[in-house]
Amino acid sequence: MLKKLLAGWLGLVLMVMFSLAHAEPAHYKIVTGPERGTYIQIGQDLSKWVAQPAGIDLEVMASKGSAENVQRMRFEPGVKLALVQSDVYQAYIDMANAGNADAGTAIRPLRLIMPLYDEEINVVVRADSPMKTFADIKDKSISVGLLGSGTAQTATTLYHLMFGQAIPEQNVQHLSNEDALAALIVKKVDVAIIVVGQPAKLFNDMNPELLQQIRPLRVDPNAPETARAKQTYFPATLRATSYPNWLKEDVPTLTVKAFLVTYDYGLRDTVGNLNHFADSLCANFDNLQEHGHPKWKQVKLELPTLVRGWKYYGPVEKHLRACLANKSAAISATAAAAQAVQKPRSSCTDQERLLLLCK
Repeated sequence: MLKKLLAGWLGLVLMVMFSLAHAEPAHYKIVTGPERGTYIQIGQDLSKWVAQPAGIDLEVMASKGSAENVQRMRFEPGVKLALVQSDVYQAYIDMANAGNADAGTAIRPLRLIMPLYDEEINVVVRADSPMKTFADIKDKSISVGLLGSGTAQTATTLYHLMFGQAIPEQNVQHLSNEDALAALIVKKVDVAIIVVGQPAKLFNDMNPELLQQIRPLRVDPNAPETARAKQTYFPATLRATSYPNWLKEDVPTLTVKAFLVTYDYGLRDTVGNLNHFADSLCANFDNLQEHGHPKWKQVKLELPTLVRGWKYYGPVEKHLRACLANKSAAISATAAAAQAVQKPRSSCTDQERLLLLCK
């Protein structure tokens, strides 16, 4: 029965997508990130493998990053989707709650579709540094990344969450990742904060002798600073297998998530198109993971509980949860059928054994 229901649901999705393929496509835009970054490739995958089968002509737009994407998502005509870092989203919410009217106008109508992949936060110090955990970086000189970069947003937000204050201006340096590591080694800074997905070429291509002069700090799960940081960031692990020439063991850290974001649309045509986008995302998720950017392999088709102030886009959430329920039911039915086939008989006759009818 469950298989019939699932087959019927998939058939309906495919039938809708077939009809959409023969209709005039809707023309939408998605804002992503720099031309050579990961975000723009994720947008291209969504355009090809999800939007196109859903009857949507999705134009992929480059941008400076998450903060610009929030503004364009809110105010630029035709922009219906955006990629936004979780900490940037939270920063807007915090500013809005603190009374910033412009931040409230920008962020409150925005809604999440789903989380995407993670980028690990590397808090790096010299190998001979007495610092051991994230909580030890208070009042140290820190490279937080270039102005306007995602790393700079993450570094400053993380510090503020952990210690309840901004990094003192005299302690901040805005260096690229490569320059930050060089400055760290020659003792021009005490800490380099680098946000990058593992395994990162930055570390794996580094001179082995220089690599041994630096190490990542650990997150202490019991520290109050960690509890405050987890209001926005998520537990993660720097794996020794990602950096065999650097790490001898796994290192607990935090990660920043990328989210696919939309607006709280109420117009019938837009709601309908985004619902078709959600159905296509579910139906073509395997294609994204197989043919899209390698980061798609880290993405899970799920809708986790959100932190306070964040909201899913209701119509799309309903479609995705229906998809997840149908997939879960199909997996359960398949597992039950397999168990029934493999279940041994409690008693067998000699004749049944000879005919291999009983195990």
